[in-house]
Amino acid sequence: MDTAGAQACRPYIEAARPEHPSLIDVAHLTAERFGMTNVPNGIWIDERGVIVRPAEPAFPGVKPLPAGDPGTMPQRMKDVLAEAAKIKADPAGYAAALRDWVARGADSPFALPPEEVLARPGSGDLAAAEAAAHFSLAQHLYRAGRADAAVRHFREVHRLAPGNISYKRQAWSLATPGAGAYERFLQGPLPGREDEWPYDSDWLTEIQAMGAENYYPPMR
Repeated sequence: MDTAGAQACRPYIEAARPEHPSLIDVAHLTAERFGMTNVPNGIWIDERGVIVRPAEPAFPGVKPLPAGDPGTMPQRMKDVLAEAAKIKADPAGYAAALRDWVARGADSPFALPPEEVLARPGSGDLAAAEAAAHFSLAQHLYRAGRADAAVRHFREVHRLAPGNISYKRQAWSLATPGAGAYERFLQGPLPGREDEWPYDSDWLTEIQAMGAENYYPPMR
C-alpha cells in the first residue's frame, strides 16, 4: 500500500526478488475493505472464498535493520532504529499456524468460524468509514498538487482512526517531499526542519507513547 505508486516501490520489490506478483495499492482499498491498520498484515481465505482469519500481523521473518554508521547517523535516526529493534514479532509461530491450516483446513484450531471473524476488530463502524473517505480525498488532493489541502484531511483521518498506523504512515511519508529514501524512513520531521512538520504525531513519538512491544498485537 503506497500512494507514491509503482516507481517508488520498484527498487524494494526488485531487491526482494519475490516469486509472486507484487500489486501496488495506491488507493489503500485493500486496507479499507479488509480492515488492515498496519503492515505486514495477512488474511486467510479458504477455497470457498470465505475469510477464516481477518487482517492481523503476518510476519514472513524479521531481517536486520540497516545499521548505518552510528558516527554520522542523525540522532533521530538512531532513536527510530532503537525503537524498531524493540518491536516484538513471532514469525515462526505465525508460519506454524498457517501450515497447520494448510494441512488441516477447517479442522485447524486457527481457522475461525464466521461469527468470530465478524467479532474481530475491523473497519465496520461509522468513524472508520468517515476516515476512509477523508483518506481518499487527501490522496486525491495530494496527487493534484494541493498538499496543504491534503494535510487537513489527513489530520482528520488521524482524529477519526487514531489506531490506524497504516493511514498515519502514509501521511507521514508524504510530508517530506523531495527527501531521499533515508529521510522518508524517519516518517517524522527532518533534523533542523521541525517547524515544517504538519502533524501532531510522527512514527517515533507514536511508538514511544504506545510502547514498541505493543506495536503489533500477538496472534490470538
